[in-house]
Amino acid sequence: MDKPTAPATTRNRDPILEVLRERFADRRQVLEIGSGTGQHAAYFARALPWLRWQASDVADHLPGIQLWLAESALLNTPAPLELDVRLAWPPAQFDAVFSANTLHIMGWEEVQRLFTELQSRMPPAGLLTVYGPFNYGGHFTSASNAHFDAMLRAGNPASGLRDFEAVDALALQASLHLLEDRAMPANNRCITWQRGSL
Repeated sequence: MDKPTAPATTRNRDPILEVLRERFADRRQVLEIGSGTGQHAAYFARALPWLRWQASDVADHLPGIQLWLAESALLNTPAPLELDVRLAWPPAQFDAVFSANTLHIMGWEEVQRLFTELQSRMPPAGLLTVYGPFNYGGHFTSASNAHFDAMLRAGNPASGLRDFEAVDALALQASLHLLEDRAMPANNRCITWQRGSL
């Protein structure tokens, strides 16, 4: 089996890493939700060696993730966890959670479930950082995002770009308070919330 690759991962990894270096500087245990190919896990774990980077995804993606982790041979990347947000979550806690390009792939009920589960997976002051495209005020921020949304919905009507305001409301219900909403290349955002009162 060849290692799976996603060209977008190579393009976006350095801008994301810049955010993670800052936000996760004092973190120790990171759960990556929806690790996909595993490229981000291998790259970020090497660049951020003080973090224990726990990759996770649905079962079908785990072999590919493991190939990337095995090749990198890092001490801070345990075996990837099977995690389907719709099903029972592993009992571990993490002081940071990262997810890239997942909220627009999940159905809205899955997004809701993710934020509900995070309440019991993160300690006070835990951080959640999410990367991807978002709408604001119910509007697309670019023609390319509108095209991407249409493509997603053609493949799965439950998917599609999420409204920032709706996601932020879910975060607030989970006691996650907005720390930063940073503009990224290619009309993406990197948004960080912190658990507990600020």
